Amino acid sequence: MLLVLDGNRRSSRRAFLTAGSLAAGGLFGLSPRSAAALPGSLMSGKSVVFLFQHGGPSQIETFDPKPDAPIENRSATGAISTSIPGVAFGATFEKLARLADRLAIVRSFVTGDGNHDIKPVVGKATGGAALGSLYARVAGSSHPRSGLPSNVLLFPRAVEAIAGPEINSFGRLDSAGTMGAGYSPFVPGAGSEVQQNLELRLPKDRLGDRRTLLSELDRWRRSLGESPFDPLREQAFETLLGGVGSAFDLSKEDPAIVARYDTAPLVRPDQIDRKWNNYEHYVDHAKSLGKLMLLARRLCESGAGFVTVTTSFVWDMHADVNNATMTEGMRYVGTPFDHAVATFLEDIEQRGLSDRILLVCCGEMGRTPRINAKGGRDHWGNLAPLILSGAGVPRGAVIGQSTRNGGEAATDPVTIPHLIATILQTQFDPAALRLVPGLPADLIRAATHDPIPFSNAR
Repeated sequence: MLLVLDGNRRSSRRAFLTAGSLAAGGLFGLSPRSAAALPGSLMSGKSVVFLFQHGGPSQIETFDPKPDAPIENRSATGAISTSIPGVAFGATFEKLARLADRLAIVRSFVTGDGNHDIKPVVGKATGGAALGSLYARVAGSSHPRSGLPSNVLLFPRAVEAIAGPEINSFGRLDSAGTMGAGYSPFVPGAGSEVQQNLELRLPKDRLGDRRTLLSELDRWRRSLGESPFDPLREQAFETLLGGVGSAFDLSKEDPAIVARYDTAPLVRPDQIDRKWNNYEHYVDHAKSLGKLMLLARRLCESGAGFVTVTTSFVWDMHADVNNATMTEGMRYVGTPFDHAVATFLEDIEQRGLSDRILLVCCGEMGRTPRINAKGGRDHWGNLAPLILSGAGVPRGAVIGQSTRNGGEAATDPVTIPHLIATILQTQFDPAALRLVPGLPADLIRAATHDPIPFSNAR
């Protein structure tokens, strides 16, 4: 976390505290547990990017197209061969099909119900906390050296200032649940006051004067009605000079890389039918998803341990007044997803980060195995798509099988607790975690559940 120290700019106490919500235990208070204080054997040093496909993506039009099933069941967009022999994806995913040998594809993922919520990220299995808050509760609310928030939540407004507001009707992705409010995700917004509060604004000729800077920090806090800084002001000084704000600034990135990630040209607003009530969400999704994935990569490189990405409620393809048909909806939503995720995978591979970053993609449910009369699919809790990649996950693996119509798991189901345990065990040693005093029972339970059985992959 960084503060704005600019005599020509006045910030409210609320904005300051929002920027400072890296925690009861961030810059202005000791974390109950910080990464620096934990046993070296506990933490793996790996990061997670969780791309949450809110609305419930179809398992059939994505990673299990059922080309030999009856026409009312098989993928409405067709099927395409992948780099894994005998494995097909929905035809929208041309780029991911070429990279399938870098993925673990779970075809027996069962979310348990067809309710619109956010249960893979925030639900019973996480104690009502955002999954990233479980990570932050162990690792600390900010990176011990860079000062970067350890738990970040990215909505479209993180990269597009004019994007619409996030949807909280189905649950709050920024919930800290039983972990404590200090471990809530940090939520940046492009051009917002909070995001600007991550930048150091002090004349360069004063940076060398440590006393001046510390006095300014003291003065600024007193102006907010807070007591003067305690000895942690040394940490504040080092954090301020650490350049945390630059990690959130895509203008610091090579323009060629930004262009490479950008999904906006793939689906322009004038190519989306305005008859759908979800029109604005489709527009935001296309404009922002690629840049959000680039920002996630930048944050992981700079020390963030958990980054949740979501583009709003766009995967709910009923073919009703709100949502497009499967074929049209996959063009609006699936095309940017295919490009953004494939670009992310290629980029982290080229940068030597594949073993350090785990990518997870799923939604809160799947879709009915039978296409409805209007060309959409309805809510379905008995099977859903899930892919993972990186951080030691087996490459080119297919875990589990579905029934012929794509509606049920034909093998032992992989559930949300399995997924959460896999994620947390990528970041922590569960046996060592049990030895850390004071951790919430919900966290221990989530981290020590059986993980996804990759050993059964084919």
